[in-house]
Amino acid sequence: MASSSDPNAPPPPPPQQQQQPYVVEDCRGALQLLSDGTVVRPATLPFLVGAYQDDGHVEWKDAVYDAGRGLGVRMYRPAAMGKKLPVVVYFHGGGFCIGSCTWPNFHAGCLRLAAELPAVVLSFDYRLAPEHRLPAAHEDAAAALLWLRDELLSDPWLADAADPRRVFVSGESAGGNLAHHLAVQFGTAGLDPVRMAGYILLMPAFTSEKPTRSELETPDTAFLTCDMCDRYCRLALPAGADKDHPLVNPFGPESRSLEAADVGRMVVVAAEGDLLRDKNAEYAERMKAMGKDVELVVFPGEEHAFFALKPMSAATGELVELIRRFIAGAAAAE
Repeated sequence: MASSSDPNAPPPPPPQQQQQPYVVEDCRGALQLLSDGTVVRPATLPFLVGAYQDDGHVEWKDAVYDAGRGLGVRMYRPAAMGKKLPVVVYFHGGGFCIGSCTWPNFHAGCLRLAAELPAVVLSFDYRLAPEHRLPAAHEDAAAALLWLRDELLSDPWLADAADPRRVFVSGESAGGNLAHHLAVQFGTAGLDPVRMAGYILLMPAFTSEKPTRSELETPDTAFLTCDMCDRYCRLALPAGADKDHPLVNPFGPESRSLEAADVGRMVVVAAEGDLLRDKNAEYAERMKAMGKDVELVVFPGEEHAFFALKPMSAATGELVELIRRFIAGAAAAE
């Protein structure tokens, strides 16, 4: 056997090259977390939108509501208005990790809301995880409403079109979760002189450590799977938190009591094929048991986030009509 000083000994192996960063978490290709902590957000968006036309019936423009954090809002209003219209605030979904008001699918859905309700629609961005873990998104959503309170009365583009006494807060998935927390924080009178007339929770992102039947029965082919839901929670929740954290489980062991919360009128929309279906139904039932004015509507045959995924579908048309009736009902209840 050759000694280390043997000139015939093979050369020592080169120093091990540093391993290149690799993907440890992937959210639908719209976000990748690398092993070195780098977050990559590709420019190519993962969601396609069916044929739709921005036909000029709705005017829209972008604004910034938090310059320090670079947070924007896209505002919509019908081009032809005979009277002041209700205001619909919309927060997009994406597990608190992906999405933007500028994404084509969210844009198409908001165009449809503005045209068919009709309404003034404001679609707000918020900080995303994992760069900004919760409660960053909830803080931004509250700041968005405070900004809106001032702008509704001072910005002519909004003031000429919007009725500040009919403001409805909506959101899908993560956005529906935000709508719940805003209802608890602001209720019906928390933005005076603006009047909060109702909350519209579309497949809100509620979960818990104990799995529900709809979670256990969700196939791996579903749009939202248990694995994807867990991934969002790992990336979005505060470090060390589990799925019973109060921001995602409104009835968890550490969650505040909602008995005294004045949330006003509320509609909760669930999808039959959604793993969150049972949590959505439980939320509505428990809120109703506390005496809250909450309606639950389950869309048969639909999956999670069908409004954002299929903004031009017949099901979304039915959803828009449901929202239209809910808005009309607020006026009738006065």
